[in-house]
Amino acid sequence: MASQEIENLASALARLPGLGPRSARRAVLWLVKRRETALDQLLGALGDMRDKLVECDTCGNVDTRQPCAICADPRRDSRSLCVVEDVADLWALDRAKLFTGRYHVLGGRLSALDGVRPEDLAIGSLLSRVEQGGIDEIVLAMNATLEGQTTAHYIAERLEGMPVRITQLAHGLPVGGELDYLDEGTLAQALRARRPIA
Repeated sequence: MASQEIENLASALARLPGLGPRSARRAVLWLVKRRETALDQLLGALGDMRDKLVECDTCGNVDTRQPCAICADPRRDSRSLCVVEDVADLWALDRAKLFTGRYHVLGGRLSALDGVRPEDLAIGSLLSRVEQGGIDEIVLAMNATLEGQTTAHYIAERLEGMPVRITQLAHGLPVGGELDYLDEGTLAQALRARRPIA
């Protein structure tokens, strides 16, 4: 039986995404065995994060400075804005280094079941950014879920009449995917988005 402090740490780690109780206990044991190096380093990093992390007032990204590094980067194309549901989506897209514009984090997606309404998301600040001018294209990078697509359609309707081009990420078959492993929704989207072979 572990001490209450060890159990408390394991319980705290088990609440993190991707870690269950068993994985959390293994992580705690690993930290205990390396407490002089790894545990001190982890505690220092957690303390720094707690004290320095802020949400960017411009885009909603999480960083240690205001505005975030992406918004402050003069090499970024300020005319192109990619709208994502969450910071994790922003980080995934930016890690790929394929989009050179700026971002806007909504903070979730519309969901009647979960009670998430348009005013609960950063849609108003998105519209304000577009109204200020200087943005030529809005890329709607919502997840390919019913709620994600509902959110994309709602935003597209709100942007209607504004002088911006609205695009959306393509959906369908993943590269290297085999048809018999794909779900019906992915197959249906791929069929709807079919195009002629050049």
